[in-house]
Amino acid sequence: TYAVLIIVATLALTHVAEYGILSIQVNDNPTKWFERSHPIREADRVLNSHFGGTYMAYLALEPPTMSTSEYAEKLQDRVAEYRKGLESPPQGMEEVTEALRQEIGSIARGGKEAGLTKSELLDRVDSFVAGKIGSAPDDRKDAWRTARKATDKALSEYQIFKHPEVLRYIGGLQQYLTTTGVVGKSNSLTDIVKTVHRELMAGAKPREEAFAVPDKQGAVAQCLMQFQNSHRPQDLWHFTTPDYHTGNIWLQLKSGDNKDMSKVVSAVDRYMEANPPPEELSREWFGLTYINVVWQQKMVYGMLTAFLGSFLVVLLLMILLFGSGIWGLLSMVPLTITIALVYGTIGLIGKDYDMPVAVLSSLSLGLAVDYAIHFLARSRQMSLQYGSWAEAVKGVFGEPARAISRNVIVAGTGFLPLLAAPLVPYKT
Repeated sequence: TYAVLIIVATLALTHVAEYGILSIQVNDNPTKWFERSHPIREADRVLNSHFGGTYMAYLALEPPTMSTSEYAEKLQDRVAEYRKGLESPPQGMEEVTEALRQEIGSIARGGKEAGLTKSELLDRVDSFVAGKIGSAPDDRKDAWRTARKATDKALSEYQIFKHPEVLRYIGGLQQYLTTTGVVGKSNSLTDIVKTVHRELMAGAKPREEAFAVPDKQGAVAQCLMQFQNSHRPQDLWHFTTPDYHTGNIWLQLKSGDNKDMSKVVSAVDRYMEANPPPEELSREWFGLTYINVVWQQKMVYGMLTAFLGSFLVVLLLMILLFGSGIWGLLSMVPLTITIALVYGTIGLIGKDYDMPVAVLSSLSLGLAVDYAIHFLARSRQMSLQYGSWAEAVKGVFGEPARAISRNVIVAGTGFLPLLAAPLVPYKT
């Protein structure tokens, strides 16, 4: 009768534990490793209630990666296309175009070993054309000036974070992220351009109307030039590279929870899929808050793999120890139920699966298997001693059971001082 009740109760608890396990939420936040009353937690709450957010994350946007040699070929084609598009090309334009194409190829080949960047390639091409304008015969100067328009256009297209439509797109993305309830504030090159434009247009337009991205790329360049004449010009390079080919958005999150950072990443993915950018842009995340998400993923899957590996190792050891596959599997029953109940409880009470909980699984595995080994080994010995399982049960639940129970109490009590520790992971 008791055996049936115990089996039914165990199956019922396992079913409840299954529900709890499915409810577990993987999340970590090192700040929450301190008690709620700890000064660090208090400061965290106060700062995030008064400011945009103290948890920084950064989103880098840039066009698809292209090698300098590939870009050089693209630039050569662009120069040729520009010449073909001219209605009345100046004298010697074809000859000048060919000379420019050859020089682009020569610069790219010469700078390959030195690691020439695309931006440096454009600078050298521009210097070459400027020199030709000054030294070329009079009947070729117009052709070289026209060729320079082609290289200027290529440079303009390369500097995509001077494009008004790209800056407006970034502004739209920033606005969308503030609706997630996680991002308190964000900053980008768009904010700098809008702010400078508002100051330049002071008096000519209402301030709210002037706080906008200009319609022309030249006007955007003027705003950026004005900012570089300010008292902190170096701040510009926090939001873009000097060649304006890569942009960066600063995001301030009000929470350091990894689930909130993941929510922001998903929000950016959804926005860019639903609203394709005017230029093809790839995105890369960085910053401490995002690193914590990556670390959590590595930790969770790493600990899960380690736990499953340990489980299999323990099973093999039990089979070898008892010399029987059935006894080996039987020894894993209390272990499996223990782990299931621990994690089921975690899910039911709403505690996040974090680093301390991940580490705890190995501890639980080690403790539970010890008791299983003692219990089963003594049961086998006493079954031989008493001649039947019915008689052996009385002996097993005498001295061996008392010894194991006392072991459980001593081990459990030994961990109790950790409840007075200042850090939450020790209490877990």
